[in-house]
Amino acid sequence: MNKTIRRASVLTLLLVLALLVRATWVQFYDGRALADDKDNRRNAIETYAEPLGNIIVAGKSITGSAQTKGSDLKYKRTYTDGPLYAAVTGYASQAYAPTQLEGVYQDLLNGTDNRLKTVMDTVTNERAEPGNVVTTVDPDVQKAAYDTLGDKKGAAVAIDPSTGRILAVVSTPSYDPSSLTAANTAGTAWGKLTKDSDKPLTNRALRQPLPPGSTFKLVVAATALEDGLYSSVDEKTDSPNPYKLPQSNSVLANENPSAPCENATIRVALEYSCNNVFAKMAVDLGEDKIRATADKFGFDDATQDVPVRAYESVYPKDMDQAQTALSGIGQFDVTATPLQMAMVSAAIANDGKLVSPHMVSQITDSGGSVLENYDDDADTKEIVSSSTAEQLQSAMQTVVEEGTGTNARISGATVGGKTGTAQHGENNSQTPYAWFTSYGKADGKEVAVAVVVEQSNAARSEVSGNGLAAPVAKAVMEAALKN
Repeated sequence: MNKTIRRASVLTLLLVLALLVRATWVQFYDGRALADDKDNRRNAIETYAEPLGNIIVAGKSITGSAQTKGSDLKYKRTYTDGPLYAAVTGYASQAYAPTQLEGVYQDLLNGTDNRLKTVMDTVTNERAEPGNVVTTVDPDVQKAAYDTLGDKKGAAVAIDPSTGRILAVVSTPSYDPSSLTAANTAGTAWGKLTKDSDKPLTNRALRQPLPPGSTFKLVVAATALEDGLYSSVDEKTDSPNPYKLPQSNSVLANENPSAPCENATIRVALEYSCNNVFAKMAVDLGEDKIRATADKFGFDDATQDVPVRAYESVYPKDMDQAQTALSGIGQFDVTATPLQMAMVSAAIANDGKLVSPHMVSQITDSGGSVLENYDDDADTKEIVSSSTAEQLQSAMQTVVEEGTGTNARISGATVGGKTGTAQHGENNSQTPYAWFTSYGKADGKEVAVAVVVEQSNAARSEVSGNGLAAPVAKAVMEAALKN
């Protein structure tokens, strides 16, 4: 063989080897990336070639699948009482990425979760029968929250303190997930929803932290009792009224000028929501001690999954004394979600112990076999001592029985709560946020609830935690304690 032919042969062999390497690379690396690409329509065709698994509430499916017409996507997602459960389910759309439980359990619900595969599925590489998501939501509690919030812009969360099971997650205004499921109509609905100034796609219960106002005073009170600054909720505090903010010429006023807030006990200060008491208490404790307690309750946790990722509630850092004082009444840069404030009440109601909140009880395969049980996996942490919790329970009961939270009273039940009216806008120029966090106990049952009302038809002078949020909490607690 002459030199020219030999060189050509070697070059041809190298080209063939390069082609084989490239083909292998495309098949096993680029191929996977292309297959997983969100714009690869084959993924959508495969996902919607068969009915999806379902999300279950109280033994009944609140989702389904329906055959489509004139589309290569054979099935679309359907919802029963879609607006009622939108904050729980989210949506599974042929056009947009899934959200909430639909997104968290996407692989389980479309049958691609490896835990669903049988031996035969593995051999044939066929998609398994989809699994189901069993929630902890109580339909009566969910409906009570949704109906009572009505046309108000706000949110509510209810938790069973002893188990951590989330009984209700409601965000209003809501939307119908069914409007986003079909590819040929989703775009129009999406445009309307995203342009709506009320932001119905936002899950206010889990993913919109707001200033918690006076509901945060429970965290400050817990810190003072745990630290030993005050030995009980009935010990007089050192609280001048009016209270001049440190390093400032500003004087902090109380909502009720005639309230007995000077040197008031923690019980009386919670009953009348005395700003001077908790602002001074926050300064005396210092931001580090309050943050340590707040963090135990769940603040400053950016990884809070229920299993939907909740937005972080924040207790700020590096404050001066005036800012620390304002943080003591849930203002300055303090923010919290309704979930977070429900967790505060849940821990207090459960003798100082917080069971990790979760809204999925278990996930199963198509035959009902349990793949994972989240009720069994719930962690329990001691947030405050049982003595501190017992004292705060008693003080919260005084708030409802005699103080600012009387609209939450329930005949035949023990109810404790705390109101909050948080400033909104520069110099409080916009309608304040109305808060209420509470717990209820009756006949061996218990529930913790947090409600925020961002906007309503009420006049500004009528906006208060007791006037707007407490009636919602009452309805939710009644439904939970009845079941």
